[in-house]
Amino acid sequence: MKQSILILLFIAYTLQLAAQSFGKNGIYQPKYEVRAAWVTAVYGLDWPRSRAVSPEGIRKQKAELIEILDHLKAANFNTVLFQTRTRGDVLYRSKIEPFNSILTGKVDTDPGYDPLAFAIEECHKRGMECHAWMVAIPLGNRKHVASLGKASVTRKKADICVPYKREYFLNPGHPQTKEYLMSLVHEVVENYDIDGVHLDYLRYPENAPRFPDAYDFRKYGKGRSLAQWRRDNITEIVRHLYKGVKALKPWVKVSSCPVGKYRDTSRYPSRGWNAFHTVYQDAQGWLGEGIQDQIYPMLYFRGNHFYPFALDWQEQNNGRQVIPGLGIYFLDANEGNWTLDEVERQMNFTRTHKLAGQAHYRVKYLMDNTQGLYETLEEKFYTAPALQPPMPWIDNVPPTAPTELTVTRQVDGYTRLSWHPATDNDQRNAPTYIIYGSDTSPVDTSNPENILAQRVQGTEYTYAPVRFWTEKKYFAVTAVDRCGNESEACR
Repeated sequence: MKQSILILLFIAYTLQLAAQSFGKNGIYQPKYEVRAAWVTAVYGLDWPRSRAVSPEGIRKQKAELIEILDHLKAANFNTVLFQTRTRGDVLYRSKIEPFNSILTGKVDTDPGYDPLAFAIEECHKRGMECHAWMVAIPLGNRKHVASLGKASVTRKKADICVPYKREYFLNPGHPQTKEYLMSLVHEVVENYDIDGVHLDYLRYPENAPRFPDAYDFRKYGKGRSLAQWRRDNITEIVRHLYKGVKALKPWVKVSSCPVGKYRDTSRYPSRGWNAFHTVYQDAQGWLGEGIQDQIYPMLYFRGNHFYPFALDWQEQNNGRQVIPGLGIYFLDANEGNWTLDEVERQMNFTRTHKLAGQAHYRVKYLMDNTQGLYETLEEKFYTAPALQPPMPWIDNVPPTAPTELTVTRQVDGYTRLSWHPATDNDQRNAPTYIIYGSDTSPVDTSNPENILAQRVQGTEYTYAPVRFWTEKKYFAVTAVDRCGNESEACR
């Protein structure tokens, strides 16, 4: 009899745990998931709309970014891909390249604040990661390059730059190109509390048989075919940047957004347009070598042009995180003829097949709630917060647990939590804290519905419920390091 009761209790507890993994609407809510959005600065597509030419202009420009971040936070996004380098110009105080003119209306003009530093600070306040999205190889058209004048890399480092079809590019076949890109990445990683470096356009122009690298190919080809030499050049840049970042700050994620179709799959052809052949990206090779922490393949397709290729990336991930880029801009009638159910099916697919998350291109279509997408995410797919998936290939040792949690109910209706800190000594990779709360004790820290706050610094937190009838009674605190390792809970 006693044994039967224990079995029934175990089944009931198992069912309870299973139910807690689902949101109030019955849709599975993973505790670990990347939920990212690209914030595009080039041409001011997403941000900024105003110019920082006065104190009021600076305030408006900052307020525009805060509005975006608040919107993302309200829908439980946790990752911002913030455009940091566009076409040979940047959105931070650099000693190498000039400020982007989108900030002030003038090339190489300081906006009166550091946009990257501001973005990182505001993301971290909201418990979100900020990744520096850096366009790698393209340098812009002739007009743009001319507008940069002496500040352009085409003037400062002419040997590593080539013209092609009315545009300029860094030359991946020149050995100094990887050093130049690393100097920019080093500047960002060393000087900013960034969570990731996200590399875009790390590829050759599409279908570029006449790209002007014949001299370099003769000099450095060493018997390889032109196609293999070009792929090796891109891979060597990826390898150099990855190792350089890890030597500085091992927890900083290195990712890229390759062309969405790697090559033909056994399930469906790429119809001649893919990363491997068209732009010389051996991105699955990068995963296999372990020189990427995350991959955001630009899967801006639907139907059989999405699902077989997303599955192919996942099957070749080598334990790294694959986060498909979803082409939500196609929901706009001026961009395509997608309907909302296309994106919903892709969301369901990524979760069913356990990909690491989703990234949405671009944030404008979230802000505009195009076809109700933002509301669908907020009310259906992202109803609970999610933590960053861990990176065990970098570090798999959790921090020590915080201790002696004290809960003080205050007369103003707020609840003050305080605890003794984790005792880890690595100050550069010091843990932050996750706050959990529920109506039952002990607090179930496996249920993402119970996450109240993440990336909390210090050893105090004030809990202020939005509505008094949703107030939590019981609390727990864990420590988490920047590789995503979480400690035992202090309750």
